[in-house]
Amino acid sequence: MAHSPVHSFTPSPIAPRYAILVAGGTGTRMGAGMPKQFLLLRGAPVLLHTLRRFAEPALNVAEIIVVLPADQLATWRALCEEHGAEIPHRLVAGGATRWASVKAGLGALAGHAQGLVAVHDGVRPLVSAAVVERTYAAAAQHAAAAAAVAPKDSVRTLSQHGSAALNRRRLRLMQTPQTFEIDLLRRAYAMPELPAFTDDASVVDDLCRVELVEGDYRNLKITTPEDLLIAEALFNG
Repeated sequence: MAHSPVHSFTPSPIAPRYAILVAGGTGTRMGAGMPKQFLLLRGAPVLLHTLRRFAEPALNVAEIIVVLPADQLATWRALCEEHGAEIPHRLVAGGATRWASVKAGLGALAGHAQGLVAVHDGVRPLVSAAVVERTYAAAAQHAAAAAAVAPKDSVRTLSQHGSAALNRRRLRLMQTPQTFEIDLLRRAYAMPELPAFTDDASVVDDLCRVELVEGDYRNLKITTPEDLLIAEALFNG
């Protein structure tokens, strides 16, 4: 069901930029006995690669929040020391769900009344600066923006009667970053969590239309061992 935008927003091309990197994986599907955000990719933890992307000077991100499960904070600090990572960021303990973790990350930005905040999966280390920039630029104009790509495969929907084909030209696969005017995101996360919330765009949908921008097929989310192999190949390429 479509919702009419109700969020009042005045575009600001000079709004300060913030980022929340959310990494709550436990490594179950990876089968590595270690959270996927800490697995090594080209000699460095996956999450460190992601952090480096958002720290690129050209993006002009004023503050980066890294959200991890409370029992992983010490491990991350040790990894940063081991790999000589001196990128400034604020570390925040997340919640039981992704929704709760993003809300905790937003809480760390409570002192900022205005700005744009990009929410990104910590295990998407291959995101390009161009994709990140597109979401910030679109959010500056529309208050809400998200990276997405068209599906390559045919898609079907399931029901009790079987399955039916969907027109893939009208479908998009959502990626991150998903970037928002900060007050809009705060208002969205002030509402109760719902099972339908699968990403930040779905949390914001009732308040504001989300502008989709061109993502990148290389911006994969590392979830399984195969994903790590693909990421290695893409880095080498």
